[in-house]
Amino acid sequence: MEQKKKYYVGIDLGGTFIKGGIVDEAGEIVYSDKVPTETEKGGERVAMNIAVLADTLMDAMHLTKDDVVGLGMGVPGMIDSKAGNVIFAGNLQWKDFHIAEKVSTLMGGMKVKIANDANVAALGEAKFGAAKGCENMVMITLGTGVGAGIIAEGMLLEGNKSAGAELGHSVIVMDGEQCSCGRKGCFEAYSSATALIRDTRRAMEAHRDSDMWEIGSLDEVTGKTAFDYKDADPYAKEVVDHYLKHLACGLANVANIFRPEIILLGGGVCAQGNNLVKPLQKLLDKEIFAGELGPKVKIRIAELGNSAGLLGAAALLM
Repeated sequence: MEQKKKYYVGIDLGGTFIKGGIVDEAGEIVYSDKVPTETEKGGERVAMNIAVLADTLMDAMHLTKDDVVGLGMGVPGMIDSKAGNVIFAGNLQWKDFHIAEKVSTLMGGMKVKIANDANVAALGEAKFGAAKGCENMVMITLGTGVGAGIIAEGMLLEGNKSAGAELGHSVIVMDGEQCSCGRKGCFEAYSSATALIRDTRRAMEAHRDSDMWEIGSLDEVTGKTAFDYKDADPYAKEVVDHYLKHLACGLANVANIFRPEIILLGGGVCAQGNNLVKPLQKLLDKEIFAGELGPKVKIRIAELGNSAGLLGAAALLM
C-alpha cells in the first residue's frame, strides 16, 4: 500500500504581510500566497487572517484538514514556543497573546506550533538549505539588527521560555557603541547592516576627499557602499576591515560556545559573497579556540532567502 504524502502549512508572520505556503515532506513549497497582516485591527483579526490564508492554501491544493499534519508559524518577537504564546512582539503590538490556540480553534482544532522567526529561519536552513544534514549549526542574520538561530543536536535551542539565542546582544567591546537594547558594545552595534552604514557615513564625513562621495550624499549610503569602493579608496577599505574584524570577533565567540559544523550568514550584507566569507573564514580560523587542533567551523551564506521562514515554520511539525 502506497504511503500517503504528508503536507504542512507554513506561515511567515510579518508586520505588513502574512506569507503562507503548503510544504511537502521533501521541503518543496507546492503552493504559496500572502495576505495583509492588518496589525492595526488587533490580534484576533490577525489570527482570523492566518486561518483564512491557510484555508485558501489548502483549497487551492484540494486538501482537507485531514490531509495536513498541522500549521507551523514563525513570529517576530519574544515567543514561548511550548505555550504557543507571544510574550512580546513590538511590530505586532502584542503582549501575552496566545496566537497558537487562537488559530487552532479557528482551524477546527488543527495542530499549531509557533517559534521566533529567526529560529524558524535557522531551522529551515538546517532542514532544507545550506546547512542540510548538519546536527549543529548557528545562523546569524545581518540586517537592521543581528538575529540568530541555533540548532544543537538537530533541535532548536531556544532557552528558558524560548527567550534565548539573542547572540546579537552579547558584548564584544566593553563600553563600546550604544546598542538599541540599552547595552553598549553589543555584537549588533558593530556587525549589523545598520552599523556598517553608520561607520561608512562617519568615514565620509571625516574625509571629504573620499571616493565614496561619488554616490552623491550621505542619504545614499547603503551596506554596499564601503564594499563597492574598498579596492580604490583607503577610507572605504578601513570601514570594511573594521566591520570584518568585529564580525569575526562575534563569530569566534559563537564558534567557541557552540562549536557548530557551520555558521550560516543571512541578510543583505551577504550579497557580498566571497568578499565577506573568505576574509571572515581566515579570521575565524585564526581566532577560534584550539585552532587547527579542533573541528573546523565553516562559514557559509544562507541559500533559502525569503523561503527560509515558510520552510522552517513547516519543519516545526516534522
